[in-house]
Amino acid sequence: MTSKQRAYLKGLASTMEPVFQIGKSNLTPEVTEAVAEVFNTRELIKIAVLKNCMEEPKAIAEMLADRTQSQVVQVIGRKIVLYKENRKNKKIILPD
Repeated sequence: MTSKQRAYLKGLASTMEPVFQIGKSNLTPEVTEAVAEVFNTRELIKIAVLKNCMEEPKAIAEMLADRTQSQVVQVIGRKIVLYKENRKNKKIILPD
C-alpha cells in the first residue's frame, strides 16, 4: 500500500465510528472471527481499544491484521483502522 493510498483511507476513516471495542479480555478468538466476518460487508473498519485492555493497540492491530489477512492503515491513540480489499464487492477505489 502506497502512502497516497494510506492517506486516502485515513481520510475515509476519520468520519467513521468504531465497529468494535476491545476491552479487558483482549483479543479473543470470537473477536477475531467477528472482525473477519465484518470484512465480508466492509473494506475499512475502525476498532476502539478500551483503557482496561492490557495489550498495546499497535500489538493488537498487528495481530488482527495477521489473523484476518488485512492491512493496518493507522493506529492513533487507542483507535485502530484496518483495510481489506473485497475482490467480489469492491466499494473503495484506491488512488494509484
